Amino acid sequence: MEVSRAPDTGYSFRDPALLRTALTHSSFANEAHDRSTVCNERLEFLGDSVLNMLAAEYLYVNFALFAEGDLTKLRAALVCEGALHRIAKTIDLGSCLFLGHGEEHSGGRERPSVLADAMEAVLGAMYLDGGLEPVRRFLLPHFAAGAAEAAQKHTLRDYKTTLQEIVQKNKQEQIGYRISDAVGPEHDKTFTATLYLNSNPFTEGTGKSKKEAEQAAAKAALELMGEL
Repeated sequence: MEVSRAPDTGYSFRDPALLRTALTHSSFANEAHDRSTVCNERLEFLGDSVLNMLAAEYLYVNFALFAEGDLTKLRAALVCEGALHRIAKTIDLGSCLFLGHGEEHSGGRERPSVLADAMEAVLGAMYLDGGLEPVRRFLLPHFAAGAAEAAQKHTLRDYKTTLQEIVQKNKQEQIGYRISDAVGPEHDKTFTATLYLNSNPFTEGTGKSKKEAEQAAAKAALELMGEL
């Protein structure tokens, strides 16, 4: 079984067998007379982990002011079935898959779940064949577009920046943050941040990290100011 057409990832596999496995749906493997035919489910498992790690890395580097909770929401938007389906469509992955007869005739090449799973499998295969860098290079523009779309839909907000922009309109006003409390064991602390307006305590916020607590305090200030 040879791969008649490779998905347009921009990556050339040194081991074509890895790509072939990534493109093999379980329905095809179940119908194959050759017992050596393996489906892509194990590669899908690996690709899911690689995808989540690289998404977390991208967000950590490019969204330094966002709290942990918002980063988690954004990562979910980048790695969900819908996002993977869109990526798969851009590389015409559906036309490259090996499907069983039933899956073929029921529209499997266009089914979002099939394409999303296969996309993860391809990422897993790329990682095994060439390491993290080619996977990172392939995903970077998709992450950038997905993050921009999520921000436009207001699925997350950087409350500190929003508050700073408002305060800067009045040059006499100044804000600052101070971690006023931290409770719990080292591995599971809850922080409290106090937001100061002109050196006076204004609002407080809590979170599982200092940045998250500061974001919560900024959000509380925006709510008091009627900006949310």
